[in-house]
Amino acid sequence: MLDLRNWKITLPVDDPRQSGAQPLEVEQPLLGHFALPPWFVANRSCDGVRFRNAVTGLHTPNSKYARSELHEMTNHGTSEISWSPVSGKHTMVVDQSIDHLPNDKPHVVAGQIHDNSDDVTVFRLEGTTLYLTDGDNTHYKMITDDYVLGTRFQAKFAVEHGRIDAYYNGVLQATLPATFAGAYFKAGAYTQANCSNSTPCDETNYGQVTIYQVTVTHGRAAGQGVRESMRRQLE
Repeated sequence: MLDLRNWKITLPVDDPRQSGAQPLEVEQPLLGHFALPPWFVANRSCDGVRFRNAVTGLHTPNSKYARSELHEMTNHGTSEISWSPVSGKHTMVVDQSIDHLPNDKPHVVAGQIHDNSDDVTVFRLEGTTLYLTDGDNTHYKMITDDYVLGTRFQAKFAVEHGRIDAYYNGVLQATLPATFAGAYFKAGAYTQANCSNSTPCDETNYGQVTIYQVTVTHGRAAGQGVRESMRRQLE
């Protein structure tokens, strides 16, 4: 239902292949035929894929929160990707809904740009308020304050010429400067709560996102082809 050729996924369960407790990562080609209910599975109507993680989930070493989240790759999912905001044009469009929030701290991230050290900008729901973030400024731009769980929407990032244009349902929300390096896209459910700030501490307390379609493209920035053609003529 989703084209995941250039993705891998991180899930909030223990990876039996690793020593010690570490979240499971599934890469291609296994990802093409993989499901793990209830964390990563087709929805009931079979028109989307459900991403879920509980406050009890295992998290990566650089985070205190668990995730059921896709991580962009390249070469048919066999290699890490790393792109620059000043070279080419990079776009991700996610058709999705945020379906469930954890208790007490009802925060979920659903779609982000990440660089080689941290998240750059994300779509973040807190209760009924959906925000676009800018680095550590989690409330940089309020998109809507009356989001209803389960409502389908389109989130889009378009990056070129050292800037990020962020769209919600086709409407530009903000343009951010982009000076980072080693970038990649992420999509899914990144729950911003754990057992220290949300109860009950069990698998009934979770965040969930359904993705109906996710599309990533990388290409020349507008005008780049013209400049290269002029350069060749001058040479």
